[in-house]
Amino acid sequence: MRAYADLLRSDFEGYIADIQDYFRCLDAERQRAFQEAREVSEDYGKLVELLE
Repeated sequence: MRAYADLLRSDFEGYIADIQDYFRCLDAERQRAFQEAREVSEDYGKLVELLE
């Protein structure tokens, strides 16, 4: 088992780095989607005002 310790450690560290990248990507997309929804809502509100 000790013969593979460095390999296992390296694989685990790579896994952790990859999952952190994945979560950062999800967070960035979530922020982008909320911003887009906010902008669309504002545009819709302006349209409703024009139609009234």
